[in-house]
Amino acid sequence: MWCYRGGSISAEPRINDRIRVPEVRLVGPSGEQVGIVPLAKALELAQEYDLDLVEVAANARPPVCKLMDYGKFKYESAMKAREARKNQAHTVIKEMKLRPKIDPHDYDTKKGHVVRFLKQGDKVKITIMFRGREQSRPELGYRLLQRLAEDVQDLGFVESNPKQDGRNMIMVLGPHKKKTEAMAEARQAQEARKAEAKAHPGRSQNPAEAEASAEEPAEA
Repeated sequence: MWCYRGGSISAEPRINDRIRVPEVRLVGPSGEQVGIVPLAKALELAQEYDLDLVEVAANARPPVCKLMDYGKFKYESAMKAREARKNQAHTVIKEMKLRPKIDPHDYDTKKGHVVRFLKQGDKVKITIMFRGREQSRPELGYRLLQRLAEDVQDLGFVESNPKQDGRNMIMVLGPHKKKTEAMAEARQAQEARKAEAKAHPGRSQNPAEAEASAEEPAEA
């Protein structure tokens, strides 16, 4: 019975003289099927092509090996993995707190933040904070949450209906737009601005335009 006694197990495939089987099913450099050949013959072909013999399916019988430039393959695989991590979307839950008797100006400001978060593809947790006698008027918070949900319905939907949580009332809004779509649109907008700046290098921005330009990628 085989027993593991510690140490690390390599996740990398076996290559060249590390392959310990009498014969392999060989795949050529361009993906063509060579067939089952003795290991010695496969290694000889690898030398002729100045390539590596890489075991790509160790559990097959016989194992499948391919002729390739293993160093180049590892580099390209690492770059693809890096790009995939870069483009990976992480949905973030933002939070916005309101009072049930919020004034119109503050409401518009808070709603603007919610709009920006939803455009970025993030969820938003809306918390209505009750104080004192306000706690006896939960309908004020409920109506405010309904109003906000209706105001941003083009960008998001009610993912979690309003519910009382101690002194607070909470609702969660989810974005219609996926995080990956928001990120792609932000990159496209940024590239468009760079192209515009390159096409018109002499055009300057005033401070307000520069500030708006800096904030736009997050709102795409």
